[in-house]
Amino acid sequence: MQAMQKITPFLWFDGNAEEAMNFYVSVFKKDSKILSLSRAGGSDAAPVISGVFQLHGQQFMALNGGPQFKFTEAISLFVDCQTQEEVDALWERLLEGGGQPQQCGWLKDRFGLSWQIVPSVLGKLLGDKDPVKAQRVMQAMLGMVKLDIQGLQRAYDGAGKQATQA
Repeated sequence: MQAMQKITPFLWFDGNAEEAMNFYVSVFKKDSKILSLSRAGGSDAAPVISGVFQLHGQQFMALNGGPQFKFTEAISLFVDCQTQEEVDALWERLLEGGGQPQQCGWLKDRFGLSWQIVPSVLGKLLGDKDPVKAQRVMQAMLGMVKLDIQGLQRAYDGAGKQATQA
């Protein structure tokens, strides 16, 4: 087994940790795999107690801890996306099986875990030195569910605004 990274997100599931790990690995694919599983009694047929998995090289731990605790939006996983195609693909995959879209690029997957699917360009546009441009981008983002790079860029450029100056 690979050495554990210094800080590792630890996710609590209610009996479906193995299903969740397999799902996440199938969504992210690149440099993603299940690294280890601990099963009750050591039998391959026994339920998973805990596991370590990797998504894009980032390690996570999963525990079948029971129904006592649920995920909330207070913790989310932020995914930096380079293209609209990547945003679209991750958005659709993470919603499979009962996920719920939310505002501003957030969604909850079918396990209740919150994700932020965000195009890289958003930080650049929001951080522009021109506060008017940055505010237009912020307003556009606040009106979106899944983030749309072209829509954010149009807001940045001021497209769609009535320019009726004489």
